[in-house]
Amino acid sequence: MSRTPRTDGSGTLPLQVENTGFLLDRLGEDCHPLQFLRELTQNAIEAIGRTPEKVGQVVWDVDWTSHDLGIPGALKLCVTDNGDGMTGDEMERYINQLSSSAQKQSIAGNYGVGAKIAAATRNHHGLIYLSWKKAQGAMIHLWRDPATGQYGLRQIERPDGSYGHHASVEDAVKPDIISEHGTRIVLHGNIADEDTVEAPEGAPNKSRWIAKYLNSRYFIFPDGITVQAREGWQFPRSDGDHNKLRTIIGQAAYLRSHAQANGTVQLSNARAQWWILEDSPALNADAGFVDSSGHMAALHQNELYETVNGRAGTARLQNFGVILGHKRVVIYVEPEHSDDCRVTTTTSRTQLMINNQPLPWADWAAEFREHLPEEIDELINEVAAGAKAGDVSQAIRDRLQDILDLYKVSRYRPAPSGDLAIDETRRGGGGRTMVREESQHPTGGSRSGNEGGAAGGVYSVFLKKDGDPGKRVRPDVFPEIIWVSERDGTRDSGDIEDRAARFLLEQNKLLINADFRVFIDMIDHWSSEYADKPAVRDTVTETVRGWFAQALVETVIGVQALKDSKEWPATDIDLALSEQALTAAVMSRYHVNNQVKRELGARLGKLSLA
Repeated sequence: MSRTPRTDGSGTLPLQVENTGFLLDRLGEDCHPLQFLRELTQNAIEAIGRTPEKVGQVVWDVDWTSHDLGIPGALKLCVTDNGDGMTGDEMERYINQLSSSAQKQSIAGNYGVGAKIAAATRNHHGLIYLSWKKAQGAMIHLWRDPATGQYGLRQIERPDGSYGHHASVEDAVKPDIISEHGTRIVLHGNIADEDTVEAPEGAPNKSRWIAKYLNSRYFIFPDGITVQAREGWQFPRSDGDHNKLRTIIGQAAYLRSHAQANGTVQLSNARAQWWILEDSPALNADAGFVDSSGHMAALHQNELYETVNGRAGTARLQNFGVILGHKRVVIYVEPEHSDDCRVTTTTSRTQLMINNQPLPWADWAAEFREHLPEEIDELINEVAAGAKAGDVSQAIRDRLQDILDLYKVSRYRPAPSGDLAIDETRRGGGGRTMVREESQHPTGGSRSGNEGGAAGGVYSVFLKKDGDPGKRVRPDVFPEIIWVSERDGTRDSGDIEDRAARFLLEQNKLLINADFRVFIDMIDHWSSEYADKPAVRDTVTETVRGWFAQALVETVIGVQALKDSKEWPATDIDLALSEQALTAAVMSRYHVNNQVKRELGARLGKLSLA
């Protein structure tokens, strides 16, 4: 046991990691499968930024040296840049330490661990680094030792018989874009004969997977830096029409060239940029290499995070008020960094955080809806005008008006002369909620009605009765009904697919899928009963939709009456109003069929029994 203090005066034994292999593997599981593309591209961009010119190239390509001299048929992916490069000693220092990099480490910056976590954990056989600095080339081999499971630099036998963890390399293997300085990294996969150029499972486009990921990850690249990726590598290298390098442009360039309108909306601690895309074949045709149609994302330091498209993108856009036409709308929300609003990323750089909390998408959505751009509102109205569904809302109102008391959906609003207290912090769909009036206990205290007494025990007597005076009102409880159909362009393929409806709680709007097979089957049945003439089918469609819509409206109103009760937390209300639950609400046919039969008899005449 040492009896002398440490020479550095700290007296602290530094924390060490005994099994870095296990740690890296666990961290790697948190990364997107293609995250390594971002990490290695970003490292290359930063390397170019450290050069005096700050101008250069980043190229994702087949490592043709491995192709020509290595294992037949096993293509190896590589990324090359003409950044500042590294010496052999520098590579040992920067690559073989978990959280070391040539960039200054900071919470908001590049941690220096990205490539190790995202790339090394998916290339156990190794990442070969070839780097030139001042025209001198060196090589290292980062791998996962199969004997120990540890990540580190593989020992290299040099031509002179000596051993080390880096070695000099000849200029014969120097890539064309590198002159005095630059780096190439070759990905060897998990086994020697793995083809790392082939798109991984789940990649969106088999031949343009690199371009698609990087285009949709980066909003814009720094001026003076060109990023390219190989496509068509399966064709002969002489076939320039197919086997070629495609320039990766980032989402900003694409949106600027395909938008018919754009603007910004200022939100709390954030700025929302929006674009309305032209209604052109590009919405679908360009989807293979860029996010070419409606979607949403968070923007930070010219990179995109938490991108949602498809069904998830449609749902979020609708929450932001883009009820229809969402295939043509793109919204990026950029948090504004400040002392009170610290924007960071998770270690795996897959999500943004504000003050270590998830992004406040619901709050931003409410603000954006409140300040919905006029151009987006016009687009919604334009798309809605193309729908031919009759408005059945008034008929439903008339039928339900006499029994609204059964739903018990009273709400409250402030009024100076009222005698009820309003809690402004508790809001429900359709209006503010009342602070529950407490009954007086015989001893002079108050009670909540629970056998165990009030929450907070005796201190519940001292709860401040805050809130504004109020009086009882009945807001409009009926949701706005919007029928959507792929046929008239009000519904995109895949949205509410084979579901009856979607309810937008915050906006009190009910989107009903006119293409749902339950509705179509009943329309077909009664149209056939009445000889299926065009005019007859229109009447049948209006009638069938009216009664199914009523079933959905009743479900929405009834479920919302359960809000703010102990047994129905918000999560359960959401489940009861989900697409699946609303679909279940219309699966009963008996009542709807009888009502349709009765109404059609009055409008079209009773059917002949013959």
